[in-house]
Amino acid sequence: MKREEIKKYLPHREPMLLVDEMNLDGEYVLAKYHVRGDEYFLQGHYPGHPVVPGVILCEIMGQSCALLVKELLLNRTPMYAGLDGVKFKKPVVPGDTVNVKARIESSRKLMVVVNAEAFVNGEMCVKGKLTFVMVDNDKLRI
Repeated sequence: MKREEIKKYLPHREPMLLVDEMNLDGEYVLAKYHVRGDEYFLQGHYPGHPVVPGVILCEIMGQSCALLVKELLLNRTPMYAGLDGVKFKKPVVPGDTVNVKARIESSRKLMVVVNAEAFVNGEMCVKGKLTFVMVDNDKLRI
């Protein structure tokens, strides 16, 4: 699925929508985000040598997991509850396409733990265990 269809599952919108496409392959979600170079988070990180911040790489992986939990997202918003064992292996720069592969490790009611890995040109750039809790939209503070 492409960006417009992804918006049916994710509450994120530009400039924070960080997934260009995603699909299910058995128990895995496979997703992509192309780093254009004009993203707001590259403007000062670092001038002359832009690098995608690690927290943004985690966000790319997190958003990529939406398709794994789409049934839980009806009238709910996914929120990070934890990041465990996150390892950054290779910098991601403008022009790179980040490929995410993730699967559910465990789930309990509205809490889901996902193992995620992201690659650029076949080389791992980040991996980690992501924990999400699904919060009812009517309980979100605005």
